[in-house]
Order: sequence, then C-alpha cells, then structure tokens
Amino acid sequence: MGLVDTLTKSARRSSTTSSEGATMAAGYSAERAPDGNPDDTEVLDKEEGNLVMALISQLRIGMDLTKITLPTFVLEPRSMLERITDFTAHPELIFGAGKIEDPKQRFLHVTSLILAGWHIKPKGVKKPYNPVLGEFFRCTYHYEDGSEGYYVAEQVSHHPPISAFFYVSPRNRVIITGELKPKSKFLGNSVATILEGEDRVRLLDRPEDGEYTITMPNMFARGILFGKMLLELGDFSSVRCPSTNYSCDIEFKTKGWISGGYNAVSGTVKGPGGTAGEIAGHWDQSMEYKDKGGRKQVLFDAATTKVVQKLCLPEAQQEPNESRRLWAGVTRAIKAADMEAATAEKSKIEEAQREKTRAREASGQRHQLRFFEPVGEKYMPNIGVDRQVSGAPLAKQSPDEMARTVKEWLFGEVSTSPSQSVASGTQATPLPPSASVSHFGSETATMASTASMQSLNSVAAVPVHVTAPGPPVDGPKLSIPPPHAH
Repeated sequence: MGLVDTLTKSARRSSTTSSEGATMAAGYSAERAPDGNPDDTEVLDKEEGNLVMALISQLRIGMDLTKITLPTFVLEPRSMLERITDFTAHPELIFGAGKIEDPKQRFLHVTSLILAGWHIKPKGVKKPYNPVLGEFFRCTYHYEDGSEGYYVAEQVSHHPPISAFFYVSPRNRVIITGELKPKSKFLGNSVATILEGEDRVRLLDRPEDGEYTITMPNMFARGILFGKMLLELGDFSSVRCPSTNYSCDIEFKTKGWISGGYNAVSGTVKGPGGTAGEIAGHWDQSMEYKDKGGRKQVLFDAATTKVVQKLCLPEAQQEPNESRRLWAGVTRAIKAADMEAATAEKSKIEEAQREKTRAREASGQRHQLRFFEPVGEKYMPNIGVDRQVSGAPLAKQSPDEMARTVKEWLFGEVSTSPSQSVASGTQATPLPPSASVSHFGSETATMASTASMQSLNSVAAVPVHVTAPGPPVDGPKLSIPPPHAH
C-alpha cells in the first residue's frame, strides 16, 4: 500500500470518529496531528472531510499544488492581494524611524514590521483566493495624526504566480515595494507554502540607508487529513540592510514531536561590530530584543495593539478586475455557508481567466500590466519611484506633492479616491485628531499636523467601505508605540 493510500485510509477513518479516533489514526501517518490553542484550530465535519479526501486521492508527496483546485470551505474570503496588507497594518512601528540617529534602532523598527503582521489570521487553516492575472487591490489608510497611506497590489504573473505590491505614506516618509511568489507542496498531513520573494523598505528621511530587504518564513497547514487543522510558520526570515551592515536571521520555530510550543521565534541581530543582541518571543503574542548588556525592549505586542483599518471604494465603484468586486460572488456565498454556490462562482472566475488566456494566445498579444513594470527580477510601481515619469521622481517629491501624485496614479482622479468624509447615508469614520506624538524609546518625534492635508481631503466625498485587514477588530488606532526600552 502506497503512502497516499495509507494516509487516505487513515483520514477516512478519522472523518467518522471523535478526536480520540483522530489520535488513533495518527498512528498510520508519518506526521503528528496538531494540538494547538483551541482558538487557532478547527475540525472538519464529515462532508468537508469527504471533499478533502477526493482531493487528496489525486496527490503525491512533494507534489506542487499550484494547479490544484481547493474546496471552497478552506478559503479565506479575501484575495491574497488583500491579505498582503496585513504587513502594513502596524505602520506606527516604522513611522518616524528615519529620524532616529542610531542605525541599530532604525534596523529594529524595520524588523518589528515583518514580525507584526502574522498574528492577523482566521481560525484554523484558511487560504486566500489565488489572484487571477491582472487582478488588483487598492486601498487608503487614514492615521490618527492626519497622515495617510496608500497601497496597491497586482497579480503580474499567473504561471508562476507573482503578486507585486507597493505601499507609501508620504508624510511619514516610508515606501515599501516587493513581490510574493508562493509555491505550495503536499507533505502528507500538511501542505507547505513556500513564500519566495521579498519586501523592500525605504526610509526616505535616511536615503543613505538604501533598502532594507526582508524575506518571508514558510507556512504549514497542519492536520489536513486527520486531527485538528492548524497554521504554523516555519524556517527562516531574513532582514538585511547592507548600507548599515545590520542583519538578522529570524527562525520561526515549529512545534517538535515531544517538546516545544507553537509560534515561537528567535533571532540574532548582527551589526558592524558582530553580534548586537537577540530576538525572542511568539509571533502571535509579544516579541522583544535584548542587547548584549541585558537591556530589553519590546518589538511588538499583539495583545496591546490594534490594526489600522483600510478604506476601499464601494464594490459598485470598483473596476471589474478589482479584488473585492471580482470575488464578490464567492465571498457572499462563503459568508452564507453556501459552498455549492461558492464553488460555482469560483469556477466562473477561473473559466473566464482561461478564456482570456486562450484569446491572448490566439491573437499573439501579451498581458499588459496596470500598476507595475518588471525591473530585472523585481516588479516596481510604474509611477517612477526613482526615475522621472511626470515631474520629479517620487522619492524626491515633497509629502504634499507625493500624495497628489500617488492619488492621481492610483485612482485616476484625486476626487474618486476613498475619503475620510463619506456621503450621506453611509457610515462615517471618525475624523482623526489634529496631531499625535510617536515615542521612540528616549527619543520623541512630533508628527505633522493635518493642515497641509486638508486640501487633499476636501475633495468631493464618496462612500467608502471601512474594513480591517483581517478578523473583525476595533479601530482605527496607533495605540502602541514603536519598540521601546523597559
């Protein structure tokens, strides 16, 4: 009997037994069943288990799952292009970092950003929609100090799948660019998602720092055949700043067979003088940095922070290939627990994608990108971050000029972008305070007032949808300061 047959037999047994039966079934597999926090795990019902088994029967160990269609009940009702926004949900971690004189502290602020986004996740194992070629997601952020952030992601390649993304906060002098190139493999009772690609962070107040490059850990969906389904992060994430010679390799630890726990991270920060300190904690709780002298500072604490909400144009005002509108039928069906309808709606999208591909191949045309352009192995926004497109390069523009340039590029007209004011009959978002102060340990940076932004926010109001980047949360915020000593 082959390994897949053994796993299939085990899973069929577990789908009709209790959790104790699932534990017995674990004896038939080389992988353990997870036993994590009940709030993070879920168990498939019998019908869902049967659907999974129909899928599993097609798989072999190590098989690439890129072209495999997953059942809709394991889908998270948002696109991967939107899920990437989880890593811009805590911008206060790097706002003002460019004003800090100590390069190590600047490095720690950037490092905290990549550590902070993982706690935003649905219960159990849920996979966001695979974006189709040409799909894009865009949104605006309004922060409590009156500043703004803008985000756009586009699916720039379908085979292999590549998502390019761009975030900018003009007044806070931060630009993030990057690509995500996921590859999934079947491992038995788990599916591994290899997150290739990188994030590139730039602090515009510190052009001498150049780019901070960040790679992602890998994701493991445990318990897909038997036991409880659980998401784990594993392997390493790296953060590098060649200009300052600071680096860190962060290990995301998976639970061992006998010992260890879930969601632990550890890493060593190195600088020009060698080892500078250590990072330790849990990515779903809190993480801290301890230097060689034993002094500690919190990098991130999920229990005391809130995510920043996104503002998106209403579905009716979005373009047909904009994520929320494109997947609206699937999302409504999933939220209504109508998996047959969700599958039918998902199939419509996939068939339309195949038809467009056939039409392009027949005509000899190539897909034209909307917001990005290839630059070697990377994809950069075609707005001209470092080169002149219309006016000065974006990175050299004043905050007000940059905001106008980005709004016009992202939404076509400034007056059609999501606004802090909303039309009559729609739920309004509270206006932000006129100013706030962000604390960086012993240093304090006063953020700019809203006065210079009023002309940008006084445009014709349009209704907006205000949504958190992940599970429902309270907001908006900026309630937790960046890394601080204690």
